[in-house]
Amino acid sequence: MPVSPKLRCKPLEPAFRVVLVEPEIPPNTGSIARTCAATTTPLHLIEPLGFRIDDRSLKRAGIDYWHLVDVHTHPSCAAFEQSFPELRLHFFSSEAERSYLDADFQPGDALVFGKESVGLPRELLRRHPERVWGIPTSGGVRSLNLSSAVASVLYEARRKQRALESTWLEREQSE
Repeated sequence: MPVSPKLRCKPLEPAFRVVLVEPEIPPNTGSIARTCAATTTPLHLIEPLGFRIDDRSLKRAGIDYWHLVDVHTHPSCAAFEQSFPELRLHFFSSEAERSYLDADFQPGDALVFGKESVGLPRELLRRHPERVWGIPTSGGVRSLNLSSAVASVLYEARRKQRALESTWLEREQSE
C-alpha cells in the first residue's frame, strides 16, 4: 500500500501540558492521548481514573500509540500543583464567562480539563477565576466532547505561539 506524505510541524519548546482531572471515559482519554502524541504534548492524568491504563487494557482498546505519549499520573490536583509550583494553569469549563480565544497562552502552560460528567471541581475554579476559559457554542448542547475541547484548545494555543507556521511534508518509510 502506498504511503502518502504527512504534513509536519516542529515541536513547541517548552510544550504545553494537557491535564485531565479524573477522566472517566477511556475512548475520550485515548483520543486525547493521540492528540498529545501528534503534538508532542505531555499528558497528565489526575486520579482517580475511571479506567485502567495498563498494557493489557490499552491493547484491548486498540490503542497502539500509547508509547508515543509522555504520560504522567498524579494522585490529586494538589499533588500535580506541588510538582509544578511555577506552572501557569488555564482551566476550561462550560460555565466560563470568557472565551479561550482571549486566553494569554504561553509555552509550557498547563491546560486543565475536568471529568466528563461534571467538569472541574468548583473550588478549583473559584481559586483561579482569572484563568477560567470556555469554548463558545451556538447550539443547544451543554458542552463539547472532552476530546474535541482539548484538541480545539491545544491547537489554538499552539497557533497563538506560531507553532504551526513552519510546516513540511514528510514521507513515511514503508515496511
